[in-house]
Amino acid sequence: MAAVTTVATTPIAGQKPGTSGLRKKVAVFAGPHYLENFVQSVFDSIGDTAGQTLVVGGDGRYHNRAAIQTILRMAAAAGFAKAMVGRGGILSTPAASCVIRKYRTFGGLILSASHNPGGPDEDFGIKYNIPAGGPAPEAVTEAIYARTQTLREYRLVEAAAVDLDRLGEQRVGAMVVEVFDPVADYAALMETLIDFDAIRALFADGFRLRYDAMNAVTGPYAVEILERRLGAAPGSVVNAVPLEDFGGMHPDPNLVHAHDLVAALTGPDAPDFGAASDGDGDRNMILGRDFYVTPSDSLAVLAANAHLCPGYAGGLAGLARSMPTSAAADRVAARLGIPCYETPTGWKFFGTLLDAGRATLCGEESFGTGSDHVREKDGLWAVLMWLNILARRRVGVAEIVTAHWRDFGRNVYSRHDYEGIDSAAAEGLMAHLRGLDLTGRELDGRKVALFDDFAYTDPVDGSTSHHQGIRVLFEDGARIVYRLSGTGTQGATLRVYIERYEPDPARHGLDPQVALADLIATARRLAEIEARTGRTEPTVIT
Repeated sequence: MAAVTTVATTPIAGQKPGTSGLRKKVAVFAGPHYLENFVQSVFDSIGDTAGQTLVVGGDGRYHNRAAIQTILRMAAAAGFAKAMVGRGGILSTPAASCVIRKYRTFGGLILSASHNPGGPDEDFGIKYNIPAGGPAPEAVTEAIYARTQTLREYRLVEAAAVDLDRLGEQRVGAMVVEVFDPVADYAALMETLIDFDAIRALFADGFRLRYDAMNAVTGPYAVEILERRLGAAPGSVVNAVPLEDFGGMHPDPNLVHAHDLVAALTGPDAPDFGAASDGDGDRNMILGRDFYVTPSDSLAVLAANAHLCPGYAGGLAGLARSMPTSAAADRVAARLGIPCYETPTGWKFFGTLLDAGRATLCGEESFGTGSDHVREKDGLWAVLMWLNILARRRVGVAEIVTAHWRDFGRNVYSRHDYEGIDSAAAEGLMAHLRGLDLTGRELDGRKVALFDDFAYTDPVDGSTSHHQGIRVLFEDGARIVYRLSGTGTQGATLRVYIERYEPDPARHGLDPQVALADLIATARRLAEIEARTGRTEPTVIT
């Protein structure tokens, strides 16, 4: 029996999990006791860990391997009987959820800062996913945070490092460590949901794809599924090798950071379809030739066409979207006669709806889409759903989306991100907005029907969440939403969402920045963005 070492420590301030776990700079996580304090607080807060199985893996970013070795020694000391680790420490976030659910483990620790940059001077993160496979709900994260404030010691066993690149079983103390193929279980699940034969036929007919894995975790998954199993031409997956610093790329699949992909999908000789995923594989961006699909539209199109995919041929129980996501999905739900739930931002809020069978597809405007097959958003799954639809309908991406707009109308939509602004200034801006009384007033020719700070009561478990974003809803159906993102590690990110409904097909082709220009001006003026942040333009517009 390996010896258990008890290390004295003191609470470390600021270890409060955000929307998707705890994220800080690598130097913070590598500092004395920082990772250990948080992991011990997790183990102390999730119940009896003796004899249980823990899944561990991450997106391969810098510090991933070192952190896994520490976690394994601490898991053994906490009494876990087994730890399942993706080979090389690699495990995409949706694949982690798949493995947790398939093997009925006690949850897992996922090491990622998602779409944030990686490297020695960049970001790292960790989150606990519960046995259902999804992110820990607020009750659990609050308990973890409370424990970080009282922790006085942590425990680990004395053991040699695990060879993370060797498949099979090893031991850390009395705990079995199984290093497994991180792709196999996930790929097998995809084959039950997606019409692989139809996609193979599409590629056989000369359909061309470019998938940018952004030197992040989905590279091995995409090569195996898209090229080896489905027959996309070799080299269709680019930037396919996970690198600790993502090769200097910013692994956020949007029009700014995936600019090379956008350029590759431009022009008459471009591939038929383009896609990208982020650092940990839970986000996606979808492109056609000379055509960008917003995440809000992507959710709506997938929902309207889900019956073409084997895993959803029986129909959808319901849809769910985060509050800032456009109402395009609501229109599809209404047509299908199913509910559409509006939740706060954060995938954990979809968990109870999925578990209760109330929702089948879910989506967030921040490039996240998923379904009840796992309890995380799933970038590669969304790509495969799109390929399935393209294979069955045999028209291009632009044709599918524009036909959808003609049928349902277009929710013209844009998100403006102001990244890395002073935190105090950001909080001051939100406090300024909360102090306004706008309901019933007229703003630049539009009458405000409702002005509030979004609050949510979960229809399944009755839990409540407050202060989830300032909403300005106009009588004509337009809206402006303001919220601070919880995914950054430096300063604050202000996100401003602008939307209006356009039923006239003759106006569907307008650039959203043109179609929304008056609302954008109202949004900036109302929040006093330039005066309070010093920013005259957003950092990123999507």
